[in-house]
This record gives sequence, structure tokens and C-alpha cells, in this order.
Amino acid sequence: MSSHVITGYVIGESLRSDAVFQPRGLRLRGIRRMDVSASATDTQPSLWTFVEWEADAENVAEVADALASTLEPSTGWYADFTAGDERVVVFAGKVFRYRRGDEAGRAEVIAYGRSVGTPEHQLDWAE
Repeated sequence: MSSHVITGYVIGESLRSDAVFQPRGLRLRGIRRMDVSASATDTQPSLWTFVEWEADAENVAEVADALASTLEPSTGWYADFTAGDERVVVFAGKVFRYRRGDEAGRAEVIAYGRSVGTPEHQLDWAE
């Protein structure tokens, strides 16, 4: 695999019902279903479909914009991925990019997540 590839996950249930997440160059890596009933909130389904994808690194903005336009805005769903030394965290209609390890950048994203209803225990993406 080239080092010029970005990878991430999108939770199938986090997409709007009419959404199509298909940015240029998107490639499927795998799909798995998981019982997350121990950590899902009352407004979230207890089974999640994790869709693992990859795309060329030069498509970071396109992938982020595609996620922002397809994520369901209710209950603060988000998707995140790493692009080089950047962490990209995407909510419906909003893209954040910050340098990995930047605590102020991370705090800004967490504050936004709280403001749109992301459950506190789900604001836990890896750096």
C-alpha cells in the first residue's frame, strides 16, 4: 500500500437516508457489523455498520466534503480520519482539520461535538 493513501471508517447508520458517500477515488476496504448497545445512546441504533474505506491522499478535501454533505445532522454523528500529520474530523456540514497532537485544535472539535449533541463518551477519536 502506498503511503499516499488515507483510510477511515464511516458508520452506515450515521448517513442520511438519501445520502450517497462516493467521492472520487473511494475504495472499499471492508464492512463489519458490531453490537454497540453498551455504548449507544437511546437515540442511536444498537447495531452499527462500520464501512472501512481508503482514498488517495490528494483527495482529503473531497472526502471530507463528501462526508460533511452525507452525515445525518441529528445526535452529532461524525467521522474522522488521519491525513499525514493532520486529524480530520467531519460533522454534518462542518469539517475540522488540525495537526495531530494539537490540544487546542482537538478541544475546539470536542466543544463543537458537544454543541451538536455528540455523546461525551463518543468524542474519543484516536490521535
